[in-house]
Amino acid sequence: MPFDLPCVENPLDESLRARLQTRIDNKTKPIGSLGRLEALAVHLGMALGTESPVLEQPQLLVFAADHGLVQRGVSAYPGDVTWQMVENFLAGGAAVSVLARQHGLNLGVVDCGVRHDFAARPGLHLCKVAHGTADSFEGPAMSIQQCEQAMHNGVELLRGLPGNVLLLGEMGIGNTSAASMLMARFTGRDIAECTGAGTGLNAEAVQRKASILREVLHRHENTESPMEILAAMGGFEIATMVGAVLQAASERRVVVVDGFIATAAVLVAHAMCPNVLAYCVFAHQSGEQGHRNMLKYLNAQPLLDLGMRLGEGSGAALAWPLLVSACSILRDMASFDSAGVSRAGDSTQA
Repeated sequence: MPFDLPCVENPLDESLRARLQTRIDNKTKPIGSLGRLEALAVHLGMALGTESPVLEQPQLLVFAADHGLVQRGVSAYPGDVTWQMVENFLAGGAAVSVLARQHGLNLGVVDCGVRHDFAARPGLHLCKVAHGTADSFEGPAMSIQQCEQAMHNGVELLRGLPGNVLLLGEMGIGNTSAASMLMARFTGRDIAECTGAGTGLNAEAVQRKASILREVLHRHENTESPMEILAAMGGFEIATMVGAVLQAASERRVVVVDGFIATAAVLVAHAMCPNVLAYCVFAHQSGEQGHRNMLKYLNAQPLLDLGMRLGEGSGAALAWPLLVSACSILRDMASFDSAGVSRAGDSTQA
């Protein structure tokens, strides 16, 4: 049975937007003086459908899977690092683990297709489709059925989690290659503009990586639909994120998008359902080559630019306090009337 995409409604209620803008403009400050924090507050209010947005039980999920293309030498790290890092996340030792604890984020790790069998434990969601994708140089990374299953897993996972915020993270040696190819297909840019260092390749290795990815793109040039493109050159973690993003948007959850790979998942979700962008907040601009142009294609303005390219959801976790602050300003900051403060241009008669 074909996979039915979650229905994502268009939330652009212009009357609500106008009320939110009036509310933020009437706070005790010069108009626009809080800069992009004001636009973020309005965006969050629109996504959640309220003038007093509250962010509840945020779920930071790290989607993990292995990639068959790794055997072509597209990564500086061996494939075993994927499962080893999953263990590190669960043990609390990774960067995103530290940041999640610092900011009170519920951290979960999703085994979407890691080439390793994990013992069940708290914080681990077992959604494995297979032990890694196939080598996309030889054929499709996934069958259509596998791709649909991964997306369905993302939908069902979100349905079972509380809260109204999803923060996207990922882990998968080789997944910058998948993201680069998806970017090239969906944006029309040359693969050389979409390919970067990933886990730390030198310039010569990046060139070789781009050459391999160019050949993979050529071999799958007849794929047409977003689902076919995702199956041909994506990854289980990316497909599962696509399903999670679509479901989150259908439930009016805010989606905090991390870096290059997470944005690639949103790129695919956007191709399937453009309305998802109304629910997305882009945490940061990655140091990975191509991310800036991917964000530009989506007309997305990231909150931070720290030169990071770690992944894991680390950028989403770092941006989280900005979302909390934006909502607090909208809800709790006094208005000119409530505080008895004169507006610009007010005058009193002698």
